[in-house]
Amino acid sequence: MAENIKLKVGVLISGNGSNLQSIIDACEDPNFPAELSIVISNKAEAYGLGRAKKANIKTKVIEHQNFQHRSDFEKNITKALINANVELVCLAGFMRILTDTFVYSWKDRLINVHPSLLPIFKGLNTHQRAIECGVKFSGCTIHFVSSSMDEGPIILQAAVPVHQNDTSKSLAERVLDAEHKLYPMAIRLFANKKIWIENDLVKFTNIEDHNEILINPNIKN
Repeated sequence: MAENIKLKVGVLISGNGSNLQSIIDACEDPNFPAELSIVISNKAEAYGLGRAKKANIKTKVIEHQNFQHRSDFEKNITKALINANVELVCLAGFMRILTDTFVYSWKDRLINVHPSLLPIFKGLNTHQRAIECGVKFSGCTIHFVSSSMDEGPIILQAAVPVHQNDTSKSLAERVLDAEHKLYPMAIRLFANKKIWIENDLVKFTNIEDHNEILINPNIKN
């Protein structure tokens, strides 16, 4: 990659912004192939805005309640993204459902993180639902956004074990750690043009298959 030619990323947040922080940290590496151009929040009090400002990243607040129609809200987001020359939009705890119009306008350039191994446990309360269902692995998914909630071609997934005495809080912490590792990896793949979509599936270049078997719980004889 030519020097200083980096993928320009915009991040949409609504709250704490811990995944945003993982992206900020990744972008601080001079060899990382992307840079943050703007962070947009629909809430002025979002803690993630402070994270961005501390890293000298441009921020903008576009509060959804100031618009009568979702289309006008999203048009303002798109305008801010375009003005910042954004090439990839990352949703990181952005708690608004986006219209088909917005999703289509950023088709194959809009990605999201979800705290489960999609397609299971779409929506909210994923960790409690995983515990109640008795699954032995949970995890997180980075995926391209489609018009249906928590759907779209899957880029990367990370699995974490569900422990016998887990609470939704303890499982959430384990999954969040995985999210922080996975999101920068997905951005790197996109920036380096290592992925493409074929028949609604993400394909990769230069990957190594492995056949490791993961078993949980680890029963001792």
